[in-house]
Amino acid sequence: VRGMTLLNREAFKRTVVVPVLKVKKELVNTLLKSLKNMVLQRPGLKRVVDDPEGEDSRLVILDPYKVSEFSLGESEQEALKQLNVCPEVSRYHLELTYENFKSEEILRAVLPEGQEVTSGFSRVGHIAHLNLRDHQLPYRHLIGQVIIDKNPGITCVVNKTNIIDSTYRNFQMEVLAGESNLVTKVKENNIAYELDFSKVYWNPRLSTEHGRIVGLLQAGDVLFDVFAGIGPFAVPAARRNCRVFANDLNPAAYGWLLHNCRLNKVDAKVRAFNMDGRDFLRGVVREELSRELPLLREERKPSFHIVMNLPALAIEFLDAFRHLLSGEPCPAAALPTVHCYGFSKHHDPARDIQERAEASLGTSLDGRCSTYLVRNVAPNKEMLCISFQVPAEVLYKRPCPNEGKERPP
Repeated sequence: VRGMTLLNREAFKRTVVVPVLKVKKELVNTLLKSLKNMVLQRPGLKRVVDDPEGEDSRLVILDPYKVSEFSLGESEQEALKQLNVCPEVSRYHLELTYENFKSEEILRAVLPEGQEVTSGFSRVGHIAHLNLRDHQLPYRHLIGQVIIDKNPGITCVVNKTNIIDSTYRNFQMEVLAGESNLVTKVKENNIAYELDFSKVYWNPRLSTEHGRIVGLLQAGDVLFDVFAGIGPFAVPAARRNCRVFANDLNPAAYGWLLHNCRLNKVDAKVRAFNMDGRDFLRGVVREELSRELPLLREERKPSFHIVMNLPALAIEFLDAFRHLLSGEPCPAAALPTVHCYGFSKHHDPARDIQERAEASLGTSLDGRCSTYLVRNVAPNKEMLCISFQVPAEVLYKRPCPNEGKERPP
C-alpha cells in the first residue's frame, strides 16, 4: 500500500500465521491471566478463537513478536505445566483487515519510508485539527479519513493552511475528510462552550491555564478580559460570582462570547465589548478603575485582574497602562493585577518576557512580577504568562507641582 493517496480499505486484508496455544475451555481465563503479556492485543481482534478440532478446547492467540520461532521460554513453559496445559505452540492462519490496524500503522505503511507519520491532533468537539508537514500533504485526504475511522466521535478533520492571523487569532483551514460542519461544542473544566472553529480561536491545550487564572479569583472580584475570545476566562469567572468586562476585536468571537454567556446563564454578570484591546483599556478599564479604586474600603477589597491572552502581541499593549489614571494613587494592595501572555524563543524565556514587559511599561519589574511557563508551542518556542501589579508610578499621572496654582503676575 506504499504511496496510496485514496484510501482503499480492502488493500489492507492479510492472512498471517500466528502462534496459538490449545487450551481446555475451562482453563482459558486462568491462562489469560498467567500469560497476559504474551497474548496478542490488537484492535477488534479476539484473543481466543474456537478450536476447529474440538468443542472442548479453545485456541489462545499469542503475540508473534514475543513468541519467536513458535516456542515459549522456560518460565512460560513451567507456568503452563502447573496449569496442566500442553506448552506446545501451534500455527494458526489469522485474517487481518483494515479494522485490525492502528491509525499509526496504516499511515506508516502508506507514507514514504522513513518519513514522519502524523497520528496526533487537537480535538475540538467533533473536529480533529492537524498541522501537516509538506511531505504529508499529498496524503492529506487519506490521513483525514483514517483519523475519522479510528477515532469514535470525530466526524470532521481539518488541516491548518496558514499561520494564525494575529488580529482575529483564527487561521485558514482545509477540510480533509468528513462533514464540513465547523460549528462545534466543547467542554472545558466542566463548562460547555459552542463555537465556529473556522472563525474563532480555540486551543484545548490551554484548559489548565484557564483554570489556574480563574482559581486566583474570589467572589466579588473584577476581571477585565482584554482579548476574551469565546469566553474561557470570562464565563468561569462569572460563575465564581465575579464581575466581568470581556472584550474581543473579532466580531465572530464577540458573537460566540455573548452566546456562551447566555448558554451558561452568566450574561447578567458579563459586560461584553467588540473593540480594539487598546481602546478597551483606555476606555472601559480606565472608567471602571477611576470609579472603583477611590471607593475601596479596608474591610473588603475586591481584587482587580486584567487578563491579556494574545501571546503574539499582548506585551505591546502594556504601554496603555502608562498614566492611565489620574489623581491620588490607591493603596498598593489595591493596584490591579495584570496577567499578560507572550511567546519567547530566547534561551532564558522568563527573563526575555520580563524585559519586554518592562520596556512597554517604562519601569523595572524586578521583585514585582512572576513568570509562569504555560506550554511549549514548538521547538525553542515557549508560551509564558507574566503576572504583576501595575506599579503606581506607571498607572497614575502625577499632577504638576504648580498645577492649580495661580501664576504670579
